[in-house]
Amino acid sequence: MEHDWQTYADNAITWARGHLGSTAYTSRCLAFVEDAYERPNHREIFGGDFARESAELYAVQDNTGVPPTGAFVFYDASGELFGQRRNWGHVGLCVGDGQVVHAWNQVRIDHYLGIENLAGPPGWDALRWLGWAPIERIFRGSRPKDWTATGDAATAARRAAMARFGTGAESA
Repeated sequence: MEHDWQTYADNAITWARGHLGSTAYTSRCLAFVEDAYERPNHREIFGGDFARESAELYAVQDNTGVPPTGAFVFYDASGELFGQRRNWGHVGLCVGDGQVVHAWNQVRIDHYLGIENLAGPPGWDALRWLGWAPIERIFRGSRPKDWTATGDAATAARRAAMARFGTGAESA
């Protein structure tokens, strides 16, 4: 199947920028970047259950230079979430010139190396840059999907987190 990667990236970046300032994706960085690609492009992508798992799946350690526009960018991020302490990771979407839109305390844009300097929640370790995954890898195994029935993206992400991680996910 032929894909128009540039259009996918442009659509994702426009969608993500439209959510700047939103707090609906706090603690749901992976859901945010997946929604950015999935919803405006009418696709469903399949990564891990959390950012660090996706980083391993996408082999981001192979791509550690400046991320290209449209890439998912990954970080180690360890702390307690959903009643579990682990390396959950963190992920954002490169919008160009090393700038990354990502869901932190709110959806924001930071330089990909500057993200390591963000203060995390109490008890969390400092973030550490891992690498990036290209659009082509993110979409491997994707399929068309009509997102209309799932409703609001942030609410759907919250429901998915509850299904994956239990009732503690509803407050995150």
